[in-house]
Amino acid sequence: MTELTFFSLVMLLAEPVSWAVIAGGLAQNAVYTVQLLLAYRHLARRTHFDAADNLWRQYAEVAPPISLLVPAYNEQTTIVESVRSLLALRYPQFEVVVINDGSADGTLDALIAGFDLRPVSRSWDHAVPHRTIHGLYGNPAFPSLLVVDKDNGGKADALNAGINISRMPLFCAVDADSVLESDALLRCVEPFVDAPEETIAVGGTVRLANGCTVENGQVVRVGLPTAILPLFQTMEYLRAFLMGRLAWSEMRAVTLISGAFGIFRRDAAIQVNGYRHDTVGEDFELIVKLHRAMIAARRPYAIRFVPEPVCWTEAPSSAAVLRRQRIRWQRGALETFSRHRDMALNPRYGRIGLIGFGHVLIVDVLGPPLEALGYALLPLLWLIGMLDAEYPLAFFALTCVFGVFISVSSLILEELELRRFPRARDLAILFLIAVLENFGYRQINTLWRVEGWWRFLRGTRGQWGTMTRQGFGRQPTNRQD
Repeated sequence: MTELTFFSLVMLLAEPVSWAVIAGGLAQNAVYTVQLLLAYRHLARRTHFDAADNLWRQYAEVAPPISLLVPAYNEQTTIVESVRSLLALRYPQFEVVVINDGSADGTLDALIAGFDLRPVSRSWDHAVPHRTIHGLYGNPAFPSLLVVDKDNGGKADALNAGINISRMPLFCAVDADSVLESDALLRCVEPFVDAPEETIAVGGTVRLANGCTVENGQVVRVGLPTAILPLFQTMEYLRAFLMGRLAWSEMRAVTLISGAFGIFRRDAAIQVNGYRHDTVGEDFELIVKLHRAMIAARRPYAIRFVPEPVCWTEAPSSAAVLRRQRIRWQRGALETFSRHRDMALNPRYGRIGLIGFGHVLIVDVLGPPLEALGYALLPLLWLIGMLDAEYPLAFFALTCVFGVFISVSSLILEELELRRFPRARDLAILFLIAVLENFGYRQINTLWRVEGWWRFLRGTRGQWGTMTRQGFGRQPTNRQD
């Protein structure tokens, strides 16, 4: 009797569960379609991108000063080259604040030797919390450089120390192993110049430097990686930034600015107590806190995304490192969503509640478990004869065929508007990757995100783990993200 009851229950639930999975896929695809259309509208409306000289003439006298905050942990082999690259950026007034977050290697010694630094003193505000600062280092020959040595506390803690130490009205959070294009700051600061009272944060595009040629801290030739995992990630980054972030910026519903490259108003960040320490998604958390604070204060504000400024970073090349990254990303998204769940679909929070958090709910919260359920349940029910073949076929069409369409459309947008890939061969490879990623890579990513869900439910905590980086033409290094 018990077996009969269980079988009857499975039969009863098979069809509604199947339709729920398909409905979830339809909802995600509807979101992606809207993103694609909005991104195309934005790019089609823009005029040609100004050359660097035109940008300098336009913004040199009005661009607000910026502090570049560079958290560094175990970056001994690359930090001096990275800092020299940042000091060479084309921007009228900026300072580079490197925060050595208790590195266990010779990061601080490398900086001291590379720039002949000496202990200096500077007063600062204790506006946001961070761990103990042991010393400041500078050199009059490099007046725009300041190095901070502090106890290890993680990336968010290091950025908070940088916020306190910095003296400029804007700060730019940038990873120590990233490469900014020389005019990236000039391009990214445009919204702050056009709407200085309203704009509180701006994000730029992050691209993968795997396969590119980097000389003297600049990408001199854009290429594609040769390894398959970075190739898949190149396609992902194209979708995420060119389509996703740009679309939500059009709707004034940006919920995330990448931790690798973003500019913020210092006073706004201080108002929300800076970066939160007890989450692995500190970049997502900060943007949500800014939205909540501005809405509560009934203050007009804008958080924007600008596609032209580019920050180049390195993608994981091994499955083990990529898995850890995706688990952390998923856990960070769920931590922030759970903490601010009252904003989801809440008209009180306007577009950010209805659109921004609605997107997070569909794609990041419900998406992974529903998609994994579809991969596991629908073929099983069909094999045992409890489900018609139309259900797994419909699910396959939704996840794979539509995924190819979205990826190829993003690539067409890239070629029509930005043209970062100069060789036809590169575009042909990316078109092939847009198809192949839907047959294995996407499914593995879904499993990793479900693992992130599981770790979130278990309450797993901790800082960003140690990541192995190959470096831009250098020996592999370990760093803490």
